[in-house]
Amino acid sequence: MSDRGQGDRLRSWLRGIEVFAGPLPDFAPEQAPEDPVRLFLSWLSDAVADRLRDPHAMTLSTVDEAGDPDARVLILKGVDGGGWQFAGHGFSPKGHQLAVHPRAALTFYWPEHGRQVRLRGPVTPGSAQDNAEDFLARSATARAEALLARQSQYLADPAERDQALEKALAMVEKEPSLVDSAWTLYTLSPMEVEFWQGAKNRVHTRLRYERTPNGWERLRLWS
Repeated sequence: MSDRGQGDRLRSWLRGIEVFAGPLPDFAPEQAPEDPVRLFLSWLSDAVADRLRDPHAMTLSTVDEAGDPDARVLILKGVDGGGWQFAGHGFSPKGHQLAVHPRAALTFYWPEHGRQVRLRGPVTPGSAQDNAEDFLARSATARAEALLARQSQYLADPAERDQALEKALAMVEKEPSLVDSAWTLYTLSPMEVEFWQGAKNRVHTRLRYERTPNGWERLRLWS
């Protein structure tokens, strides 16, 4: 079969995959709260209550020094009036990227509910105390791995990694209060937050919050 024929079969197969299979929740934008944090926490609570897998997982998107996009899935660490929080090592690719371009986007997606939340804005690092508290709240193995400061570097031999991790873990167990000074708790303070509710008929509902000098403005968007 030609490459074109294979491509046509792939496109047909992809189009045949069902989406929005289950019953979807209602969303009335006119009843949405004035603050996007309240609506976000409501949607997150719905996902937790319905036992959706990894409801606090999100995609963090950044750009590197050349302006090329990068993305990875992280876990939400917190959200309040200041913004949405995530953590990472300052020597990691995302740490370097945020140091050069301290702006990012976050995307949450709960497929069973047909819901998506997108936000973007400036990112600021936490205080030394905030960073330390987040680091010490991690498991011993996670702290040991962070102390290696080797994330995303080439790995020639897994045995080398295992030996280094064993030594770092022993260090953590010997000194439980040890903190990696490069570990960072970041806060993204969004300038806009968009809520997207999918529909089986593809007439989706979108509501965007835009930050203004006087607070948040709510705007409906075409689907």
